[in-house]
Amino acid sequence: MTYSSLEGREIIRKHQKSAPVQVVPIADALGLSVYRATDWPDTTSGMIVRDAERGGASGFAIYVNAKHSEVRRRFTIAHEVAHFVLHRNLIGDGITEDALYRSGFSDTVEQEANGLAAEILMPKQLLREAVREGMRGIAQLATNFNVSQQAMEFRLINLGLLELAA
Repeated sequence: MTYSSLEGREIIRKHQKSAPVQVVPIADALGLSVYRATDWPDTTSGMIVRDAERGGASGFAIYVNAKHSEVRRRFTIAHEVAHFVLHRNLIGDGITEDALYRSGFSDTVEQEANGLAAEILMPKQLLREAVREGMRGIAQLATNFNVSQQAMEFRLINLGLLELAA
């Protein structure tokens, strides 16, 4: 199963009907298998690898650190989905996401993946709708979207919605 970046984004959009956006069903729809790694150090959040046996219909598998918080695991899965959609040709045998400078990717590629991960978990239209319906404050929005407060703050700043959400 192979999707273009545009088709991958369309699959993502179909799963962004309400908050919190469910990332594992997005991965499933893209043909990605998701697994929890229980024996990883805290410094490793996740990775995506080509895996003919465990990789699902796409031939790729995402592994996420089971010891991390739910919001961190969700962002990690979204980040790895973003790499699949945007940078599939760069994945090779595996990319470990423990820090920007350790991943082997350029800062630009990592920033692109982080940007799409934020877009996956906190779609602009759902954030605007939540604010329009009276949801206020970073903490309340973060809880509603099941993301960290830091991720929510960055997303609101990047969308120019921070003052509206205050």
